[in-house]
Amino acid sequence: MNDDSSASALAESLRGELDRFSPGAKLPSSRALVERFGVSPVTVSRALATLAAQGLVVTRPGAGTYRAAGGTATATAVDTSWQQVALTAEDPDVAPRVVDASGVLGCLVGPPQGVIPLNGGYLHPGLQPERALGAALARAARRPGAWERPPLEGLTALRNWFGREAGVPPAQVLITSGGQAALTTALRALAAPGSAVLVESPTYPGALSAARAAGLRPVPVPLDADGVRPDLLADAFEASGARVFFCQPLFQNPTGAVLAAGRRRQVLDIARAAGAFVVEDDFARRLGHGDPLPPPLVAEDPYGTVVHFASLTKPTSPNLRVGALIARGPVMERLRAIQVVDSFFVPRPLQEATLELVGAPSWPRHLRAVTAALRERRDAMLAALRHRLPELVPDPVPTGGYHLWLRLPDGTDETALTGAALRAGVAVAPGRPYFPAESPAPYIRITFAYTTGAAEITEGVRRFELALRETAPAL
Repeated sequence: MNDDSSASALAESLRGELDRFSPGAKLPSSRALVERFGVSPVTVSRALATLAAQGLVVTRPGAGTYRAAGGTATATAVDTSWQQVALTAEDPDVAPRVVDASGVLGCLVGPPQGVIPLNGGYLHPGLQPERALGAALARAARRPGAWERPPLEGLTALRNWFGREAGVPPAQVLITSGGQAALTTALRALAAPGSAVLVESPTYPGALSAARAAGLRPVPVPLDADGVRPDLLADAFEASGARVFFCQPLFQNPTGAVLAAGRRRQVLDIARAAGAFVVEDDFARRLGHGDPLPPPLVAEDPYGTVVHFASLTKPTSPNLRVGALIARGPVMERLRAIQVVDSFFVPRPLQEATLELVGAPSWPRHLRAVTAALRERRDAMLAALRHRLPELVPDPVPTGGYHLWLRLPDGTDETALTGAALRAGVAVAPGRPYFPAESPAPYIRITFAYTTGAAEITEGVRRFELALRETAPAL
């Protein structure tokens, strides 16, 4: 079995072996399964989740996976083949939905023990403001009315805070359950199923997954070191008829590019001419490395073209899922209506805790600490690359964010490389899921935020070098 094998195939293999284990017996560890079958930790996790859902195994966090007590592996087998037909029986004139989370699971599922995570998408627990978050939650719970239903748009004070950060009035702000929820709401509000949505190429895999799950067709628009290319953006609008362009103007994921000053108004003008919206993902606003930052596009938008969203998850904790959508005009009512239908509102205690957090004296100190830590980790990763793999050092070097985008030697097999890296004890993200269409070359994304510091980063790059030299023919 290789790294391309599906979780369902692995689950089937494991199901056939369950009779070897007595009820309550512990199964091999996830790491052992990764090594034995040559698959990724994500595939193993999904396979075990399938068996758990069927009642065949029981997972105990921190302890392992055990065969369920009672019954046999074959006693609970159910023929669900009919679901394949039911899930694809849609309107033939509309593009079928593709719900595939594989592009983002790598950031959400932790690697096996002993594997250095150079693929994480959040701050290491040592960088998260855990004490400040705990204190904020405690204070929020004691606020008068903390458990009453909040306004559907969000608490006025929190809308004011996000509005000030983006340079817009609070009436243009809608509080959301984090950035991914805001993105999903925006795409559903702005584009009809079956239509095209323009995206930077490469781009955040979660945006591609959200677009396809909504029945949309992502269309790539190449970018360079200065961000998306306006000439190709105009061509893509004309050729596709799209009415939405999703972009990350600040520390773009995965390239780290910042949209150049001379291109910002061009992008807005091109979208305006096409009668289209620009969906601005400002996820990295608080992940800079110390240089001055440009304002968000929405602050310079003269047309009501930009639908902006931001989140506090990245600079705090993956569990603080609070963000904001910002828009002007009738589109705001549609955004609000979709959120109400989907989830009613963001829980008030979480909004109150967010206000406590960002209003505390520790908040600016935390942001300064994050800036310094990310800069130090970036420099450590660059130093390790210059020492071991100088040909892979990116140019220019990102001035914000938590990742590096590495162009691999021609002919490198990304799947083989990520598998070899896991065997060497380091997790990295292959570049292919970041492209909405064919990838022009092999790439890898390595991150430094979810590490303990310079020593772990240096060791991770050393392990990555071993894997690359094993699999890259041109190195």
